[in-house]
Amino acid sequence: MKELTDITKGLTATTYGPVTQQIATVEFDSRRVAPGCLFVAQRGTRTDGHAYIDRAISQGAVAVVCEELPSDLNPKVTYLRVDDSSRALGLIASNYYGNPSARLRLVGITGTNGKTTTVTLLHRLFRMAGYHAGLLSTIVNRIDDSEVPATHTTPDALELNRLLAMMVEAGYKYCFMEVSSHSVVQERIAGLTFFGGIFSNITHDHLDFHKTMAAYIAAKKGFFDQLPKGAFALTNADDRNGLVMVQNTAATVSTYSLQRVADFRCKVIEENFSGMLLELDGSEVWCRLVGRFNAYNLTAIYATAVLCGIERTEALTLLSRLEAAEGRFQLIESGGVTAIVDYAHTPDALQNVIQTINAIRRDSQRLITVVGCGGDRDRTKRPEMAQIAARGSDHLILTSDNPRSENPDDILDDMERGLDPDALCKTVRITDRRQAIRTACMIAREGDIILVAGKGHEKYQDVNGVKSHFDDCEEVNLYINNVKKK
Repeated sequence: MKELTDITKGLTATTYGPVTQQIATVEFDSRRVAPGCLFVAQRGTRTDGHAYIDRAISQGAVAVVCEELPSDLNPKVTYLRVDDSSRALGLIASNYYGNPSARLRLVGITGTNGKTTTVTLLHRLFRMAGYHAGLLSTIVNRIDDSEVPATHTTPDALELNRLLAMMVEAGYKYCFMEVSSHSVVQERIAGLTFFGGIFSNITHDHLDFHKTMAAYIAAKKGFFDQLPKGAFALTNADDRNGLVMVQNTAATVSTYSLQRVADFRCKVIEENFSGMLLELDGSEVWCRLVGRFNAYNLTAIYATAVLCGIERTEALTLLSRLEAAEGRFQLIESGGVTAIVDYAHTPDALQNVIQTINAIRRDSQRLITVVGCGGDRDRTKRPEMAQIAARGSDHLILTSDNPRSENPDDILDDMERGLDPDALCKTVRITDRRQAIRTACMIAREGDIILVAGKGHEKYQDVNGVKSHFDDCEEVNLYINNVKKK
């Protein structure tokens, strides 16, 4: 049990009812409320927690945080009226779990592309350097060798602080986490103390949520606006919004770049499908990742390691041992065919992957691309992604990604609108993703390259709210191995 005054420390609120309460748990979902609970009524995108205040009290809530008071107040319950319940939840969650983010070095990364690769490889590098480190990512939340499945890019405030508290209890020194634009706007990171922040890039994505690019950029910038004095802010100087991100930050700013003068400078000397030779910070290092987009990721990883105190030579040595994150430019080779599975689900990410493949492949090698777009998400990027895929590929197969509640054929119609007659001549649409991957493997000749884009590490396909097992890598392995032997 914890004192209400302790877990609401720092919260600006007007209090009604008893000043002291013993709090057993904190919840924002009324279905999980139990006796002794503090219930936070949030205004969500689909439901308003204020409508469930009476239900929470009937289930035993002794305190309620809300933006609007109920018409009838229970004299035994403490009500705390705040301006923003979501922000209040972040502060309360942090206090409830003992402010774990201030007791380790929490490093967050935000940007459209590269977040998962960067945090995953930072986690691996610091583990190789001998540190206990945690990971909070799109793929998985990891506490040393224990995995906690991830449901969002950034967990809700309660789950986030619970995981950080577990890391502190286990004696961790570092945690690396993805910070989504949604989480900034929804105040999921409120109350956290960051040791550092990294900006990768901003390109077209999530406009279904943010509506405009200006709002999307502002959301990303909000993360750096919250960094405290003494933290570091590492930004991509080659992105046109890179310096915008750190305009108002109190943190110490460092830059990285492949194109201009920066604190951490990288140059790609040569590359093939097995890796790249980089000149990084004046030294040459062979890395096992491919593509200029990964050169940016690796430079950010190296810079972060140095900013966290790892000696430069050791950081370069560890960098050379890193391998790609699951579903990020993941190579599968069989029967003379090279398949690449990648999470690229934005126009910029897809273009980066295709440009990387085309810069490496020989003229005799054809590129066969399989790609779709997610349902219930930004429709405006669909024709653009089809156009990018067609422009850079010899054959294009349009297929389903995660259609969710949308009709898959409607999504493919949207994608086809981006194709001119010449592009349509080399494009087929196969709604069934399994059949699309099988077809790509069947038409591939020795030496050809197959790109399966959009889902990467995901192990499911979401159709009408039902998530069924589906793994792009499994499907590619099955059909390359079977078809190419015939």
